[in-house]
Amino acid sequence: MNKKKKKKTHVPFRLNILFFLVFVLFSALILRLGVVQIVYGDDYRREIERTEEVTVNNSVPRGKMYDRNLKLMVDNQPLDAITYTRKQGTKQTEMVETAEKLAKLIEKETDKVTERDKKDFWILNNPKLAEKKITDKERKKVEEGEMEESDLYKLQLDRITLDEMKLSKKDLEVLAIYREFASGYALTPQIVKNKEVTKEEFAKVSENLDSLPGVDISTDWDRFYTYNKTLKSVLGKVSSSEEGLPSESLDYYLARDYSRNDRVGKSYIEAQYEDILQGQKAKVRNVTDKSGNVVDSEVITEGSRGKDLILTVDMDLQLATEEIIEKQLIAKKKLGNTKFLDRAFVVMMDPDTGEVLTMAGKKYEKDSKGKSSIEDFALGNITTSYTMGSAVKGATVLTGYQQGAIQPGTYFYDTKLKIKGTPAKGSYSDFGNINDLTALKVSSNVYMFRTAINIAGAHYVPNEPLNISSSAFSTMRNSFAQFGLGVRTGIDLPNEMSGFKGSETSPGKLLDLAIGQYDTYTPMQLVQYVSAIANGGNRIKPHMVKEIRDPVDNNEELGPVAEDVSPTVLNRLDMKEEWIERVQSGFEKVAMEQGGTAYTYFGKKSYTVAAKTGTAEAFYDGPNRMDYSEPQETMNITLVGYAPAKNPEVAFAVVVPWAYQGHTGHSMSKEISEEIMDTYFELKKERAKKENTETSTDLKVENGKDVQKDQAEVRKSQENE
Repeated sequence: MNKKKKKKTHVPFRLNILFFLVFVLFSALILRLGVVQIVYGDDYRREIERTEEVTVNNSVPRGKMYDRNLKLMVDNQPLDAITYTRKQGTKQTEMVETAEKLAKLIEKETDKVTERDKKDFWILNNPKLAEKKITDKERKKVEEGEMEESDLYKLQLDRITLDEMKLSKKDLEVLAIYREFASGYALTPQIVKNKEVTKEEFAKVSENLDSLPGVDISTDWDRFYTYNKTLKSVLGKVSSSEEGLPSESLDYYLARDYSRNDRVGKSYIEAQYEDILQGQKAKVRNVTDKSGNVVDSEVITEGSRGKDLILTVDMDLQLATEEIIEKQLIAKKKLGNTKFLDRAFVVMMDPDTGEVLTMAGKKYEKDSKGKSSIEDFALGNITTSYTMGSAVKGATVLTGYQQGAIQPGTYFYDTKLKIKGTPAKGSYSDFGNINDLTALKVSSNVYMFRTAINIAGAHYVPNEPLNISSSAFSTMRNSFAQFGLGVRTGIDLPNEMSGFKGSETSPGKLLDLAIGQYDTYTPMQLVQYVSAIANGGNRIKPHMVKEIRDPVDNNEELGPVAEDVSPTVLNRLDMKEEWIERVQSGFEKVAMEQGGTAYTYFGKKSYTVAAKTGTAEAFYDGPNRMDYSEPQETMNITLVGYAPAKNPEVAFAVVVPWAYQGHTGHSMSKEISEEIMDTYFELKKERAKKENTETSTDLKVENGKDVQKDQAEVRKSQENE
């Protein structure tokens, strides 16, 4: 019995110890909870309630473009779009799961999926197999600092086999969608599909948005060109939603608050006026919790679409001019000696303001099957240059006046020059004793040769060597540059070329320079040169944009003028007014006086023209030049002018490179010039008639209202009586 008593007292003792230990542990836990609650409570509460503010820029449609008569040229075409907005902290596996669901609802092109995309996708979907691609030895090297973690990933990529990368069509679509998801930025909508989204796809996605986290339906836009390919190369291109910011300009745009997936102007007017066309982005401040969920959104700025551009171009005139060029190319190409003829250019400009009314160019091109077609080549007016021939003789005569080499009324006897050691050089005919006006009228080469010789301070003696100072080249080129020849015109388009200068300084090359058969110039330079003569001595900067308009809420209306583009005088010719008037008179004789080289085409018109024709002996330098072992001789033909001759309102330059082979051929440059001037004045007449009709109608309406008002007042007066 004693033993039993001892055993009973031992058990309660152990229970007491156990209870005591439990009491101590609970006390410690309560103490810890008290410390957390009292000492660190506020810190933990702030952590739980912690939020983050993220500001997102949402893009807006670009501004539109109109011609000078407010005809819409470039617009934004609305597109149904499916987008994905990734919240912060979204896992890759979650995006893949959403992509799999979306792939069942839409068709997604897979042509942009790369081999690297497939490998990354395989690693994402097969993490355990991907781990086995790396050896323990290689992992140890990373731990010891001999390799980087990124090197292991590269090894995984390299060790993925072609069989492992094989994907079904549906898996490829999932990858293509996931690829779009992954390329987006947190809280920034990313376009998944905006081309050829069917109504069925749009409806299906809309119905299933609850099961597609981050996916939404929206409206996107694409650039629409009203006149198809007309001037499209000059208007420029915009990057696609897939391209986003061009890689070569990435840092520039990011520094200007652009997003990587923003679409921007890539070339010409779209690029040149990017800041204006892009518009003001909408800014939204998103407040997220620590899980990345958006708990609140606040619009900071509403944003507005880009401003609109009113271009200087007259689309009616542009279209008619292009049709004329194309018709002429087809007709002349049928002739026997025109194997190199493949292009032609026309620029028309207001000589007082620099507004480019028409910038047309056409060129034959062959596709991969060798089939030829005529395509737009308007850019060739500023990106290609040619020897222009006698069209530049106005600059030669004025340079002669300026340098004291000749005076207004100076006579030279036009007969071939015979310089020792060189072939005789002359005009297409011996004109006898002629002055400066006649020299321009009949396009005398010899008169220009003698002028250049005097500029060089040399003395011509038949059959003797001609010694000239090489500085004469600089003298003439510097003077030509005052007109815009051989220098950039300053037009508001990128990639303008200045032309090429010949490197030789022999006497014969100086004479060639004087008649436009040595240095090369662009068609745009040619129209700037003739404009400087037309307007009395101002070199005007050509420009393609006439006005900038603010956007308005009504997408169908034009907003108020935000900025007028004023004429810019780049320089004033260092010439006396009477000298310029003298050359103007010579140009008028070319077109309006019998015997002038352009009289046949303009002499009997109802309007007056001042002009200068040109023909240059040249060498073919086109796309097929490598087919020939030796340079092929050909002729460039040109014509510059302005109208009306006394009070010019339009200047023009027509350039037809490699027009024909041999010294005689067609007159395509003159025929084009005649047709475009006829078109210009016909359009002017039609518009004036239409304006008068509308004014007359308005007056009749107003007068009718006045009559009705008078009659009502009479009736009221009679009733009162």
